Amino acid sequence: MISYLVTVVIFVSIAALVGLALNLQWGLAGLVNFGVAGFVALGAYTLAITAPHVGWFAGLALAAAVCAVVSMLLSLLTIRLEENYLAIVTIGFAEVVRILLLNLGDLTGGALGIADIPRPFAGLTPAGWGDGAILAFALTLVVVVFAFSEALVRSPFGRVLRAVRDDATVAAALGKPVLALRVRAFAVGGAIMGMAGALHAFFLTYIDPSQFTPIITAYAFMAVIAGGRGSNLGLVLGAGSIMLILEATRFLKDVIPGIDGVQLSALRLGMIGVGIVLLLIMRPEGFVAEPHRRLADFFPPESEKA
Repeated sequence: MISYLVTVVIFVSIAALVGLALNLQWGLAGLVNFGVAGFVALGAYTLAITAPHVGWFAGLALAAAVCAVVSMLLSLLTIRLEENYLAIVTIGFAEVVRILLLNLGDLTGGALGIADIPRPFAGLTPAGWGDGAILAFALTLVVVVFAFSEALVRSPFGRVLRAVRDDATVAAALGKPVLALRVRAFAVGGAIMGMAGALHAFFLTYIDPSQFTPIITAYAFMAVIAGGRGSNLGLVLGAGSIMLILEATRFLKDVIPGIDGVQLSALRLGMIGVGIVLLLIMRPEGFVAEPHRRLADFFPPESEKA
């Protein structure tokens, strides 16, 4: 039972990281990314290929860096396209990644994938503590990324991104570098997705292309919509709720007679969809509304305290 709960918490952590990245790209900057699964896969495979040679920490850094560079190039390639075409480009990107993973067998292992991926602190923890160590690592990574995202949202950079999202023409007229801001936001989000993929590879120690399906993208959008677009705290609550509902409804097979695995999977997704629709009707801003306070508001100058 404890092992199962640890697994659930780690999957919630991975979903929270993916959601935080999408919240930065779409929730804050208004950049639709339907290729989330491709970036997560790219991060996981970068970690799996490099970690045995350079170590887990350098592999994690490379996963984030590669995804950031690819995100930046992808956003730059769409410079001459309308904003919504970025969404179509990202769909194509995810498909290209999937095809490359399947066909670059010498590098990626093809459909068989890559096994024996080293875990962080594997040589420092006692035997049998592997899942506990990766759980602590996952929670630490979520806390660090959450704190970074919160600081970013409340910084001048975050406020300008909201302005670009709400009206890019007005922001450009005020002298804001709209393109550079969007490229930076997309690159930072891609880096976080790469770290989420690396965490996925660390935990399972084995990856193959079938693990990175478009459902990852769907779960990320569900988490952002349920939690509240632009709210990092709401995003974490949304990701946790989505994953907990998915796990809780897994046992419906024991309650509903005659239902098979495929029908149960469709029923679970349908229940989440109905839940999100009801949530948007009753609470359109999601679990937590987008924050508008600045970072400096939490640390007022001494003259204002008197």
